[in-house]
Amino acid sequence: MDSIIVRGGNPLSGEIEIAGAKNAALTLMPAALLSEEPLTLTNTPRLSDIQTMTTLLQSLGTEVSALQGGRVQAMACHGEVNHVAEYDIVRKMRASNLVLGPLLAREGRAVVSLPGGCAIGARPMDIHIHGLEALGAEIELKDGYLHATTRGGLKGAVVDFPFASVGATENVLMAATLAKGTTVIKNAAREPEIVDLATCLRKMGAQIEGAGTSEITVQGVDRLHGATHPVVADRIELGTYMLAPVIAGGEVTCIGGRMDLVSAFVEKLEAAGVHVHETELGLHVARKNGRPKAVDVTTEPFPGFPTDLQAQMMAMLCFAEGTSVLEEKIFENRFMHAPELMRMGAEIEVHGGTATVHGVEGLKGAPVMATDLRASVSLILAGLAAEGETQVNRVYHLDRGYEHVEEKLGRVGADIERVPGQ
Repeated sequence: MDSIIVRGGNPLSGEIEIAGAKNAALTLMPAALLSEEPLTLTNTPRLSDIQTMTTLLQSLGTEVSALQGGRVQAMACHGEVNHVAEYDIVRKMRASNLVLGPLLAREGRAVVSLPGGCAIGARPMDIHIHGLEALGAEIELKDGYLHATTRGGLKGAVVDFPFASVGATENVLMAATLAKGTTVIKNAAREPEIVDLATCLRKMGAQIEGAGTSEITVQGVDRLHGATHPVVADRIELGTYMLAPVIAGGEVTCIGGRMDLVSAFVEKLEAAGVHVHETELGLHVARKNGRPKAVDVTTEPFPGFPTDLQAQMMAMLCFAEGTSVLEEKIFENRFMHAPELMRMGAEIEVHGGTATVHGVEGLKGAPVMATDLRASVSLILAGLAAEGETQVNRVYHLDRGYEHVEEKLGRVGADIERVPGQ
């Protein structure tokens, strides 16, 4: 397996281009199942998860062509559709479950394996099932697969989620576009990726109101047509690279970044003494004099502080002046990066869903192991300011969510390289 080697001590300066959002692209790609006409996505990130979704869609009968070096995904599902999403593909990625709603809407049936992905909590499918059953689906779990059918197609209904699940909102939203009648999704997730999906679906002819609020209304239509849609900028990659100069020192402009995508995150950076301002190109970030200040963080659904930036924020707080408390309220078991940061000299105490970080003046490089996608990049960030060499092992997680991280950080002055596995 490949490793990433980081030699700390170099301040950063320059520009980093922010890719299209992984979580948005993985939601938009299954929307191709909703129409027999082509759906083309531009600004798609070049990640292993995108390839996994491509493989899954192709197994279901969708033609997928990666153009312009992978920046464009051209998809068409105009032939016979296979309604079985096999375990060998679905197990690799949590987002594979997003074919369930589109398959039900188009075919009236679907057999989808329970998904895999990062080991950061159970993230059960119950809420997805609850939402689709409200639209008239009959779903049974057999031998690790969800067997879903409808009698006479899906029908509009009121879907009231017990909590604001992003994936369940996306699945029900896509299914509802072709359901008969009106669907109202209450306690809907409000993430930018939901808004991006709704924008794309409207281009395809869907009738959707309220995306970005806690209540979305969908008037079902008979058919959807093709469209071309640019994927929204990745707010998690954006936040990650905004932290790089805060940890390493220096200043960086994140090209394509928008303040509205990371407003709660920026509030915490500014409270820590970091200078952030929006330019015509994107977001400019600079660390003011000295170490950042300690701040407390609680992860929440959008527009709150993102759980997917918690690990990276912890890496920054390891260097901060004072004591910080991070409370993880979205996923259990998401502090697995803490012991690895402690190997580098960080002072962290974890009790259940709370981590207390006592800032230190510096960390020391060490061999560390990535446990999940966001944990892997948090260790790389910590290595930017650690004394000596940090070797981050098991970085196959990294390639699921960050394209060419060593190249992007290297261009702004980091001493970083990828070492191929034996």
